[in-house]
Amino acid sequence: MLESVGNLEGVTSTDISGMAGPMSNGRILIVEDEPIVREVVERYLTREGYDVHSTADGEMALRLAQQVKPDLVVLDLMLPKLDGLEVTRRLGATSRVPIIMLTAKGEETDKILGLGLGADDYLVKPFSPRELVARVQAVLRRVQSPGASPYDSGDIRTFADLAIDPRSRNVWVRGRVRELTPKEFDLLAYLSESPNQVFTREQILSKVWDYAYDGDPSTVTVHMRRLREKIEPDPVHPTHLKTVWGVGYKFEP
Repeated sequence: MLESVGNLEGVTSTDISGMAGPMSNGRILIVEDEPIVREVVERYLTREGYDVHSTADGEMALRLAQQVKPDLVVLDLMLPKLDGLEVTRRLGATSRVPIIMLTAKGEETDKILGLGLGADDYLVKPFSPRELVARVQAVLRRVQSPGASPYDSGDIRTFADLAIDPRSRNVWVRGRVRELTPKEFDLLAYLSESPNQVFTREQILSKVWDYAYDGDPSTVTVHMRRLREKIEPDPVHPTHLKTVWGVGYKFEP
């Protein structure tokens, strides 16, 4: 049994048709051009009860996304026809489907761009299929049961120039609605629930991403930067989303 998958070679075919059965835990779209990686990921997710669809190129990924309406997309960045960044951008323009990116070592810039476009998370190849399953479960648990999350309940929170409605997941800045990605909203809602409390990146990863792991803190950093660009009058000198150097972040009313 493979414990990690990455730059592997081989040829296999996968079934990309059909809809989720009554016992499915969710519908997953895998977009990966390395056949063995695609096969291993599909096998692990299928074993966990997911209805899995897969393809090897970006153009087909967009067509499949319209056809099967996935609950989550596992997306490689390096793809033929359309790369993963363009797929992320186009998916984000028409839906809020969560995306877990698969990146190779050395693709630091692309990873940050992908997170900035709205991807929820990433894994660096080679990776453990069990870790990917855990990430998928965490994201879907948050998306499918938002009421169970502490930052998805309660009345509208109003501040000087900002209003946050955890139930409808709407945000108003100076009276105008701001479009946030699901993860950007979760980050803002979580921090604003406890004004002036400082949270480390590890705490934010554990609560907002629903798991804890040792790794690059750029996941939180990139989402924070994008969130500031959307809600702060001056993102360089933020009013609400403050950096506490050497510790983490806090929300100031």
